[in-house]
Amino acid sequence: MEEDLLVERFLRYLVFERNLSPNTLAAYKSDIISYLSYLKEKKIVVAKVEHLQISDYLWQRKKLNLTSTTLVRELESIKAFHKFLFLEELSHKDPGAKVNSPKLISKLPVILTRRNLERLLSSIPQKKEVEIRFKAMLELLYAAGLRVSELVGLKLNQVALDSGFVRVIGKGKKERIVPLGNAAKSAVRRYLEIREKKFKGQEIEKDALFVTKYGKRMSRNEFWRQLKNFSKKTGLSQISPHTIRHSFATHLLEGGADLRSVQELLGHSSLATTQIYTHLETRLLKESHKKFHPRS
Repeated sequence: MEEDLLVERFLRYLVFERNLSPNTLAAYKSDIISYLSYLKEKKIVVAKVEHLQISDYLWQRKKLNLTSTTLVRELESIKAFHKFLFLEELSHKDPGAKVNSPKLISKLPVILTRRNLERLLSSIPQKKEVEIRFKAMLELLYAAGLRVSELVGLKLNQVALDSGFVRVIGKGKKERIVPLGNAAKSAVRRYLEIREKKFKGQEIEKDALFVTKYGKRMSRNEFWRQLKNFSKKTGLSQISPHTIRHSFATHLLEGGADLRSVQELLGHSSLATTQIYTHLETRLLKESHKKFHPRS
């Protein structure tokens, strides 16, 4: 079977078996294309791969200074691929089952303090359409702790400003309801007023909430670019959309929210994923103690 067809068949299997998001599917596709290219270069038949050859491939990838997170993801892609080949009887064995995933060293997420986040939000001018839209997106991102893909994927009917809730479609198409504060509701209302005047009677892409000046859905890359530009003007660096999500979770815990509630709001399937924020909160407490206690 030709490689292109094999990859497409594998992706269809992932959609059916795992209900993965388009972004995750794109990552799997990229991982497997790279892996198949390596096998072809080494003249290794994919159906006859041994588990040590998978390890050799990962070792070569490690030499490229890829992060441990990337290597673990690539291994998971390869393991899923070989499992697929075995289940579809395209291979007589599953070599991926013999390769253990390395343990990741949990890296504490980067966050903004409440003061810096307020500084960023208050620094955004509100004269141009692009500024009003960005302020609405950033307020909503922080108010609901959204992933950037969830933010740009929002439709008009997912946001209920009167009742103060947003219905989020997360990973695996799981839904969650997250409350919105007054700042986010006000910013989104203002943006919708501007949008209504601009696009009155015109078609907007699939009822998207946030659209470009051409009526097309905002992309995650465009929002990320705008976030970088506005944060640089404020003197803040190394900020990504996920930094805002991390800040949302940390600020909730600092304010006394329980871990299970934060898990629900973030849409984490496992409480263990959310627990990293408790470690972050502990670290911040230690730093504060060291800085301000007279005998630290």
